[in-house]
Amino acid sequence: MKLIMFDIDGTLTLTKEADERCFVQALQEVFGFAEINTDWASYPHCSDSAILEAIFQSQRGRSPGLAEVASFQSHFVTLLTRSTSAQPFGPVFGAREFLGELMADAAFAVSLASGGWECSARLKLASAGLDLSSLPAAFSDDAHSREAIMHASLRRAAQACSRDSFDSVIYIGDGVWDARASRNLGYRFIGLAHERARADRLYAEGAQHVFADYRDADSIMTVLHESQPVPPA
Repeated sequence: MKLIMFDIDGTLTLTKEADERCFVQALQEVFGFAEINTDWASYPHCSDSAILEAIFQSQRGRSPGLAEVASFQSHFVTLLTRSTSAQPFGPVFGAREFLGELMADAAFAVSLASGGWECSARLKLASAGLDLSSLPAAFSDDAHSREAIMHASLRRAAQACSRDSFDSVIYIGDGVWDARASRNLGYRFIGLAHERARADRLYAEGAQHVFADYRDADSIMTVLHESQPVPPA
């Protein structure tokens, strides 16, 4: 059995722009932080908790306290909720149908590994009409680094399937940080990207295949069924 692990923003939900806009706005309104570097790939770890930590260290010379993190999360979710009220988030084209097909295939287990906090990730999935509450998952609440989040997702998926490990792990994501973390863990990586330049960058970071969305589900399933075992980290 193979484990297929999914990122969320930009991979399952069309939320990257809203997520960035609300994250930056919350930083400004809760802490008064300005001139935020939104090149997320330049941060040591690309997750909500790690980015907040890095910005706090840069602007205040310390880590945020638990109450400060909770206050930020609350305002961030409030802003996302307002955004969904104006325009509900959508799923990446074909994601709902593809996930249904994948979850019905006994050759695969499916899990989520997101750099977002669970509170915001669940909101975005719900707004996009993706009920994935039954899937094993890990979020930025679990760790700062993508690698640690992905490993937590793997561990929970193995527990859910009553297995010690999987034959291989394939991560599907849209960011260079997803590709790098997959490479560091020895997972196969499949990219999602519309623009040629972004697709080329994912290939440069080690993607074996890059798809625009899930429209060509047959081709993606063929790639997933390919026999290329990679031992999980």
